[in-house]
Amino acid sequence: MIGPRAVILASTLLALIGAAGAHAQDRPIGFLTPSKNSACQFFADNGQGVLRCDIVNMEARPHRPADCELDYGHAFEMSAKGSANRICAGDTVMDPSLPVRAYGEAWQRAGFTCRSEQIGLTCFNAMRQGFSLARAEQKVF
Repeated sequence: MIGPRAVILASTLLALIGAAGAHAQDRPIGFLTPSKNSACQFFADNGQGVLRCDIVNMEARPHRPADCELDYGHAFEMSAKGSANRICAGDTVMDPSLPVRAYGEAWQRAGFTCRSEQIGLTCFNAMRQGFSLARAEQKVF
């Protein structure tokens, strides 16, 4: 016969396991570059993958478009099959809890590929559209 103390212990253990599983799903999906100057996060948006990467330090910021009331120049985004763009954003995907991806190591998810090198970060989608981020220059291709 199982006593009430064993039932309480089992219930507590199951609750903790459930909470840990839920917490793991809440973690951001992405990475930081070794310099921690860039970060990328993957999001699922209406069933389609979206990759957003931000850069912190840049030698020059581009002129903010008139229709952008937020920050401009630091954030880049693309869908799995669409074009890449520099975006107007009032937030950031920089998150110190993201794992650091070593230089030369590729990161891949849902059709996106990113590679961080000492000269900068390059990411592209299945259509070979993407961006390169470095302190000196950022390019969308």
